[in-house]
Amino acid sequence: MKKMFFNSVLVAFVLLVASCGRQPEAKIDVMSYNIRLDHVADSLNNWKYRKDNAAKMIAYYAPDVVGMQEVVKNQLDDLKNRLPQYTALGVGRADGKEAGEYCSLFYKTDRFELIKSGNFGLSETPDTIGVKGWDAACERIVTWAILKDKASGKKLAAFNTHFDHVGKVARRESAKLLLAKMHELAEGLPIILTGDFNGTVDSEPITILSGGGMKNAYSVASTVYGPAWSFHNFGRIPVENRQLIDFIFVNGQVTADKFRVIDDKPDDGYLSDHTPIIAGLTLH
Repeated sequence: MKKMFFNSVLVAFVLLVASCGRQPEAKIDVMSYNIRLDHVADSLNNWKYRKDNAAKMIAYYAPDVVGMQEVVKNQLDDLKNRLPQYTALGVGRADGKEAGEYCSLFYKTDRFELIKSGNFGLSETPDTIGVKGWDAACERIVTWAILKDKASGKKLAAFNTHFDHVGKVARRESAKLLLAKMHELAEGLPIILTGDFNGTVDSEPITILSGGGMKNAYSVASTVYGPAWSFHNFGRIPVENRQLIDFIFVNGQVTADKFRVIDDKPDDGYLSDHTPIIAGLTLH
């Protein structure tokens, strides 16, 4: 009897030690949202008519991290004013300061501690922002951050980008560069990558990212809901011709539990010319 009691205590102790050495899992919701830059030619779809609904949509779904694309400075200011629960990171792609579009990262201030963050260009000289890489039509950048979940202690590396819409070589080389930089900057942490990749699920840049160990949440999530497209050009593209070009990728330390294309349309217009997408993830 004493031996059985001793063995039971020993097993309990071993299990306790093992559980203490294992970091807890953390569940987070991540959104990617191309907000469409503030462009006068958009007429009734101009940002001034969309900004309130855009902020309300984000507040409603309440993602923990949001990667946004095509954000110009006045839009960034509008969103920061309307979403005080978030901290915003990023720089303008034209000069590394405030000029041009941002690939802004927003994260919930009360949930995460910012460990470090930065930006790099998608070009042959990534340390210099404001350079058009390869055959790109525009300057392209990546904004990244290392965040620590205050509750679980888990750290994650978040990256957000927007690949070129013209340059085929630029999209291919951007995918290769992004893989290398994520490996360098994430330092073995769970990785989340959001963005508008201007390519479909079977396109070369998406295939490169998948071949480099990144998992497309749309393809691997256990529950997927919503349409199979994200770009609609303010409803002008026929439904049968619309394509999914916005993605959320994760590495092997993250499980994609669910994925949704948010095709919400306010009564008084559109949220953007893209639909937001959102994924429920588990960090291991």
